[in-house]
Amino acid sequence: MSGERSADGGKLTDGGHPGLLHGPVTSPWRTCGSAALATALQATRATSLQLIEAWQHVLPGLAVPPHSGLNLPLWEWGHMAWFQEWWTLRCPTPYGGVRSVSSGAGFADSLLPGTDAFFNSSEVSHASRWTLALPSLPVTLAYLEEVLSASLQALQDAPDEGDDALYFWRLALMHEDMHNEASRYMAEALGLALPPALSLGTGRHRAKPAQQTAPADLPVPAQVCFLGHHGPGFAFDNELAAHPVAVNAFEVDAAPVSWARYLAFVQATGHALPPFVRWEHGQWQGQHQGRWQALDLQAPSVHVNAHDAQAWCQWAGRRLPTEAEWTCAAHQPGFAWGQVWEWTASPFAPFAGFQAHPYRDYSAPWWHSHRVLKGACLATSVHMVDVRYRNFFTPERRDVFAGFRSVAL
Repeated sequence: MSGERSADGGKLTDGGHPGLLHGPVTSPWRTCGSAALATALQATRATSLQLIEAWQHVLPGLAVPPHSGLNLPLWEWGHMAWFQEWWTLRCPTPYGGVRSVSSGAGFADSLLPGTDAFFNSSEVSHASRWTLALPSLPVTLAYLEEVLSASLQALQDAPDEGDDALYFWRLALMHEDMHNEASRYMAEALGLALPPALSLGTGRHRAKPAQQTAPADLPVPAQVCFLGHHGPGFAFDNELAAHPVAVNAFEVDAAPVSWARYLAFVQATGHALPPFVRWEHGQWQGQHQGRWQALDLQAPSVHVNAHDAQAWCQWAGRRLPTEAEWTCAAHQPGFAWGQVWEWTASPFAPFAGFQAHPYRDYSAPWWHSHRVLKGACLATSVHMVDVRYRNFFTPERRDVFAGFRSVAL
């Protein structure tokens, strides 16, 4: 990893979320070589194991109620191991990347017999996971360790450092990072207190004096910008094929809508409060890790869904940005992002020329039923932060760390 550099010139590291971001950011882990990728895989696994230990401490039985926004922790951890094994070890042609793999055809047996019936998320329905006789925690931990060791050895044996040869290892890295983020927002939804170093970045609920200052609008000139991934490196299938989009001039919030701006709307309209927010003892409070504390009114509002965001925009005489507008604005000086995922007005839909990759669950099953979110949040791994990334959730979800910004009419 020594000597490799990020897209903006900084030293390539494998730490946590980089904090508030300004200007375009592309993930260097999409183009890094096998040595840096191996280091990143080990760093992410270290985080996974810390989260596993923390969950055991705060939820000894590891039992969570059936809910569409939750997964059983044991299922999550077994699935992470299964996914890495399936694509980097069991896949008949892992070094061929997306070009020569047909999902399921000719795949080798698992190191842990029976895992396909438990952890294949494309086949095992979400609701059925609570009825499975899952492997025990010690067995799951041993499976995670054995898979990572074998996967790193296979990565070392990769025939070259090309994008095809490294595709499935990059996919496995980001897949595990996504599940670690999900582990954090599930803990928040359940009111569990993870150690501060494993939880959200600081600042979401720090007390600060309310400042009813006018929000700053950032002018964005008319332009043609590229939407999606183009050039070398790893890309999710939903980011392809990149294409130019003409965008008219507009003005957008320089930062996501704050609690001060959002709660003014709640008070004026009686709109339902997001979860984890209340008015108590003459102040706004937010719940973080099961504890109520004074809400930082200048921090971005979070745990709002797309319908909440649209309602605020209608009240404020503004609108949500489209995916293309958000992408154009992110390249402008002064555009601050990275604290919360940001809802857009765009449905999650394929770009022209779309072709599904072998792992289809980042695209095809969810077209048109989900909404695009852009940016990153404070729980997002630094490996994942990329201006091209298309996050997606159904518009009613409030459990994820999502907020929004608005565009002037």
